[in-house]
Amino acid sequence: MGEVTVTVPSDLVRILKVDRDEVPRVVRLYLAVELYREGLISLGKAAEIAGLSKWEMMEVLASKGVPLNYNRRDLEEDIEILERLV
Repeated sequence: MGEVTVTVPSDLVRILKVDRDEVPRVVRLYLAVELYREGLISLGKAAEIAGLSKWEMMEVLASKGVPLNYNRRDLEEDIEILERLV
C-alpha cells in the first residue's frame, strides 16, 4: 500500500489529546472507522489502514457503535476458511 502525506493543523494534538508522534496512528484509525461506517471499505481494509488485526478493528468499531457490515457472502467465506483450517 502506497502512502500519501497530509498536513494537519498543529492543534490537532490538543484536540485528540495525544502525543505529537501518535497523531498519524490516531488519524489513520479515525479515517478507517469513518470509511468503514460509510461502506466505502471492507473490514479487512479498515484494519489494514488502522494498522490493526481484524479482531482489534471489530473491537474498535463496536466501541464506537459502528455495526459490522456482515453479509451472507462474508459468512460463506468465513465457513470456507474454517473448513480448511479444521
